[in-house]
Order: sequence, then structure tokens, then C-alpha cells
Amino acid sequence: MTPISLRGLGVALATPFKSDFSVDYKALAAIVDHLVGSEVDYLVVLATTSEAVTLSCPERREVASFVAERVAGRIPLIMGMSNNCTAELVNHIPEVDFSGYSAILSVVPYYNKPSQEGIFRHFSAIAQVSPVPVVLYNVPGRTGKNMEAATTLRLANAFPGQIIAIKEASGNIDQAAEILAGKPAGFQVVSGDDALTRRLIGIGAEGVISVVGNALPRLFGTMVHEALADPSSNLALEIDTAMQQLDKALFAEGNPSGLKNLLHHLGLAEDVLRLPLVPVSAPTAAAIGSELSRLRAIYPTFIPDTAAMRSDVVTA
Repeated sequence: MTPISLRGLGVALATPFKSDFSVDYKALAAIVDHLVGSEVDYLVVLATTSEAVTLSCPERREVASFVAERVAGRIPLIMGMSNNCTAELVNHIPEVDFSGYSAILSVVPYYNKPSQEGIFRHFSAIAQVSPVPVVLYNVPGRTGKNMEAATTLRLANAFPGQIIAIKEASGNIDQAAEILAGKPAGFQVVSGDDALTRRLIGIGAEGVISVVGNALPRLFGTMVHEALADPSSNLALEIDTAMQQLDKALFAEGNPSGLKNLLHHLGLAEDVLRLPLVPVSAPTAAAIGSELSRLRAIYPTFIPDTAAMRSDVVTA
């Protein structure tokens, strides 16, 4: 199997809900159609932004299958698959239908706060049973534990061709630089932080697995691809600078609460989340709407009218 390329814009796909908290498949189809054919290079399904931890096992299977059928091979797909119980995850992976999926994204075990050796053994166990390559995900702000650069490199060297990449969301540029300097050939490093993406590309990262890309794939995707083509690109710097305030507003009350509100402003999804997540406050919603209007005035060709997409879409 040829390893999936993570170069460019990957999007951590959101899961829209109806007012009764059921999955809104019509809205999901509209979002997928909005992304495929834009500046998006691949999608990550059932990751943090999808609220996967609040989906039941049958719902996760149905969402994964629905997205694969809707995308129909037009762009690659990665499936989020994580657990803080290694044995449960290792036993579950062989039972999963990976049809349409090229890799899995798996986060550092959360809550347990394992040692670096424990993290290494956890991902080693996953790599040994997964029928598709593994993308590591380091996000200590959520998991409570940072996977150090030495552990990432140890895993990359121990499982060449199987552990193929890391989504690095530690917020530590020095740590990302250490991974980039020491990584084996073929191992990919992508940003897990929209606001730092251009800077990380500048030191060698391949791109990003994005949140804001759900809503503004053409605008953010242009920034990513311009930066990859030329790290000193004036257009990339201009867009990155222009989007920083929106990024702050999106994460002011957590992800995907801010993103759901942005998708609502765009007419792509209802502003509905499952507990314990709730919609953002009125001031944050106003800030998100204001930033969207400002960006649309600056970059009208990069932010198309999406309001009609949900009403026009025919679900697969």
C-alpha cells in the first residue's frame, strides 16, 4: 500500500447535529461537498472536531461509512481511532471496516498520563495490529500528557512505513523543529494548530489537519498551499495575519463549539453540540460573525455563499 500523503490541507471533519441531537446527514453531506473540490487535500473523520467521544459505536460506524460513500474516492480519508485503554483499542481495530480509508489518526492516551515508555508501547501495539498506516496525534492541552520529540522519533524509526506521520499540536515550535530535524525519510509532520501552521510550514512541516478548514477551505487552503510553494509568500502571510483573530474567537470557548457557530453563520449546520459541550456565548458568537464578515469583505472570491448548499444537497 502506498502511504497517504499528508501534504497540504487536511480537515478534521465536524459532525453536524439536528436540534434533537441526532446526526444531521443532510448537513454532513453539504459540508463534505463544500470541502471536496475546494483546496482540501484529505479529510480526517471521527477525530476531536467530530465530537466522536459523544457518538455511539453504531453512530461512528455509520458516519465513517456515510462519508466514505459521499467522498467516493475523490480525496483520501483518515479515520480517527483512539482510546486510553490500549487493550480495548487493539482488540477493536481488527473489527473495523476501513473501506475507503487510507490511515488512522490516534491520539496520545488521555487522562491516564502515561510515561514516555507507556506512550511508546501504546502506539507500538496499535501499529502491530492496524491494517492501515498510523498517524500519531500529540495534543497535550487535551490529553494532559506531551509526547516528547524523542518518543515520536523512536516510534517513527521503529515502524517505518506503518507509523507514517504526526499531527503535532503541542504548540511548541522547538519540539516540532526537533522532530523535523531528526525524522527518518518519509515520515511526515503536520500542524495540529491552525494559527501556527504557516510558521511550522516554514520550518519544514507538510501542512495541517485543520479546524477552520471545515468552514473556509478555499481561504485557508490557499494560505497553506502558498506557504508550501514559497514559505516567504506575501499572500500566505497576508491571509495568515488576517485570520488570526478568527482563530482566537473560534477557540475562545473550545473546539468545536466555535466552529459549529461559524458553520451556522455560513448556513452549513445548526449550532448544536452534545453535552458536555455547549454552544458559545453570545459575545463570542458575535465576534465570530464579525470576523467572518470582515474576511468575506477582504476575500469575497475565497468565501462563497454556502447557505443554499444544505437545502440543495441530495443525500447519498
